[in-house]
Amino acid sequence: MKPEHKNQLLQIASDAISQCLELPGEKQPFAGALPAELMETRAAFVTLTLGGKLRGCIGTLEAFRPLAEDVAENACAAAFEDPRFEPLAKQEFEKLEIHISVLSPPEELTGASEADFFRQIRPGVDGLILQEGFRRGTFLPCVWEELPQKNLFWAHLKRKAGLPADYWSDRIRVFRYTAEYFPEQDGSL
Repeated sequence: MKPEHKNQLLQIASDAISQCLELPGEKQPFAGALPAELMETRAAFVTLTLGGKLRGCIGTLEAFRPLAEDVAENACAAAFEDPRFEPLAKQEFEKLEIHISVLSPPEELTGASEADFFRQIRPGVDGLILQEGFRRGTFLPCVWEELPQKNLFWAHLKRKAGLPADYWSDRIRVFRYTAEYFPEQDGSL
């Protein structure tokens, strides 16, 4: 992605959060035309930090709307709807750091056993989605920085999906994806 488009997305996220602070519940259309790359149907996560600590992270795994719109919606959701945090306060906004992860389309991995899936995982590269029935969890690729060992990453992902760390079933589905981050961020999710 071009640097100017990354900067535009960061500004879109900041403007969306500012608008949500000032006019809760009111959505304003984007002003002006956006480059074609920002209007492509893509999925993204927006991660908010304050003082280097996570303040919110919300995103979409499957692309269903233009990237610019996805970033704007996820920015507001990360600021005000992440169930792990209270809604963002106005005084926090000025110190807020915004990070965006633009995801590749998920690719389903195939295998007959947990070991088959485990061998296909690329540490430091893959974000993973683990799903069984209604249970689902994901870790962005940047989480490898916090959980660099494959077995720990895998076990924590299972727990995030609401499953025991040692659980296995042939009904589990695993998908991988990559992400482009900007600006650079750590894996503290």
